[in-house]
Amino acid sequence: MMAKSPLSSPKATVFIVDDHPLVQDWLSRLINDEVDLKVCGSSDNADEASQAIARLRPDISIIDIGLQGKSGLELIRALTDQNPDQNILVLSMHDEAVYAHRAFRAGARGYVNKRQTADEVVLALRRILAGGTYVNEAFTATLALGLNRHRNAGSEDEVTLLSDRELEVFRLLAAGRINSEIAEDLSVSLKTVQSYCARIKEKLNLRNATELLQAATRWADAQNNG
Repeated sequence: MMAKSPLSSPKATVFIVDDHPLVQDWLSRLINDEVDLKVCGSSDNADEASQAIARLRPDISIIDIGLQGKSGLELIRALTDQNPDQNILVLSMHDEAVYAHRAFRAGARGYVNKRQTADEVVLALRRILAGGTYVNEAFTATLALGLNRHRNAGSEDEVTLLSDRELEVFRLLAAGRINSEIAEDLSVSLKTVQSYCARIKEKLNLRNATELLQAATRWADAQNNG
């Protein structure tokens, strides 16, 4: 009697959260080409993603930090509040030195910069699905330092003093967005954005809106050239 061939293992499901359609398409093609992974859904905003992830229960989610409305960091916190065992990989254009330790504190289990290779994305997905964590090896020591910086505020770089939401406003200012546009992007009132700007100026010791914009632009230039 002929033995039956073993059934193939089911593919791990991946949900993508990114507000750039080209990135969604690239990730979908990359993941669906793998024998052990498949995309089960995607979204370009945090609120829709939260509902879809709760419904689809993917094995892992890939989340960008820069989303319209709620940021990726807020989405990660909301998801891990609902399920602490949630598998989340952050894929972001932002420098690890600024955002990776924030992402891990929010509940992410991996961080990959969009400038890294496609192979690294797949490696990160598999490592997290196997129960591990992932960050670029060259950044491991810096990440460990960043996770402990809050214990000694005097040793922090100035921008790390900003809250996640303040940093998001700072980033949008650097991108050329005015306050009313930032309010629309983040789904908050103009007065709320003005309050964030006031706190940023206080924390960074800036005197006015001009100095705030100059500081944001210098910071963005450093991130892009780092």
